[in-house]
Amino acid sequence: MKKIATILLLFIGTTLFAQEIKIDALEFSGLKRTKESLLRRLIKTKEQTIYDVSLVNADVERLKRLPGIASATYAIENRANKNILIYNVVENFTIIPGLRIATANDGSFSYRVSVFEFNLFGNNQLLGGFYEKNIFNSYGAFWEHPFLFSDKLGIGINYQDLTTQEPVFYDQGDKNYRFNSKNAEAKLLFSFNFKNEAELGAAFVQESYLFEGENPLPDTPLSLEANKFIYKGVYRFVDLDIDYQYFDGVVSEFTAQHIQFLNGDAPAETFLNSFSSFRNDFTYYKKIQDKGNWASRLRLAAAFGNDDSPFAPFTLDNQLNIRGVGTTVDRGTASIVLNTEYRHTLYEKGWFVVQGNAFIDAGSWRNPGEEFSQLFDGSSTKLYPGVGFRFIHKKIFNAVFRLDYGVGIGNDATNGIVFGIGQYF
Repeated sequence: MKKIATILLLFIGTTLFAQEIKIDALEFSGLKRTKESLLRRLIKTKEQTIYDVSLVNADVERLKRLPGIASATYAIENRANKNILIYNVVENFTIIPGLRIATANDGSFSYRVSVFEFNLFGNNQLLGGFYEKNIFNSYGAFWEHPFLFSDKLGIGINYQDLTTQEPVFYDQGDKNYRFNSKNAEAKLLFSFNFKNEAELGAAFVQESYLFEGENPLPDTPLSLEANKFIYKGVYRFVDLDIDYQYFDGVVSEFTAQHIQFLNGDAPAETFLNSFSSFRNDFTYYKKIQDKGNWASRLRLAAAFGNDDSPFAPFTLDNQLNIRGVGTTVDRGTASIVLNTEYRHTLYEKGWFVVQGNAFIDAGSWRNPGEEFSQLFDGSSTKLYPGVGFRFIHKKIFNAVFRLDYGVGIGNDATNGIVFGIGQYF
């Protein structure tokens, strides 16, 4: 019996060894702008190694996550008794204009126009900027090279000059301020492996608030000015399968910041305190049959050190968390937000896709000076179901034009249309 077992094991081992495929060469097809040298650095399968299907599949998913690539597959060909592993790539168009339209806090028309190149020089660098008219003028410029130093280490820098009208919510009522922030940031970008990424950066900020309007509230500042440093760390776990408009998997992103005020005028020292903030976004995607996609995002956020300041860091806003609620309608020092939606492909032909979606956005906030229990007592809870459409270009990176209409449930609830580019989450 032992002899028979030994013969069987030898037979199985010999058969498996005989079935091993050696990769003699690697090739890429479909490349037009993306540099082959970059892709060879990023993939883990190498020439003169044994074919590993799990490793090759991971390479394909890695390639599909790059902004410059819309889709990727692979095949093995035998030529002159040599096995050639071929990655077949469909590239994205990556020079992307952007437009965001909204209503400003004074009821006027506001807009933001931008243009970004996501595959600069063919090695997936990002370069771009924006101009925004939101009562006042704002602009920003961004550059990132995720693979500047190696396939695991890159860098990013940006500068933003933002001026907006921001409501601040006091116990006596809310008042509008002209808010200006000049922000210069630099960060290191880490890619530890296929699923784990991180960022570590710092920013110097000049910040000011100027009271707008008449009849200021008693015991509230007319102006604030201060300089601050922001130290920021981000950890991102990505286990995601992407097939054009369909996502399947999970993404978890944790962001920690410490905001250190350096100096300021006397009112700033009273109202603008140094503090730390933490936020985690957990997003789950599930492909449903041939045309459906369920997506859910749970956002948990909290700040410590500025519990009583009306200049709280987390805002309730159409574009950030609750569709239909309005533009910057509240501020808080902690929040819990759940967004869930079902996306269904209504029409698809060639590069063009129309999706319909039904969603529920729900959240609660901890107002300045309140206990964390406010998150659960219902006093600040918002519930907004709604429907929308997505118009998608499959060959242009992030070319998802979305239109949603959210309907508030409860007393004093609002309704509203939200327009933007890119999926909401």
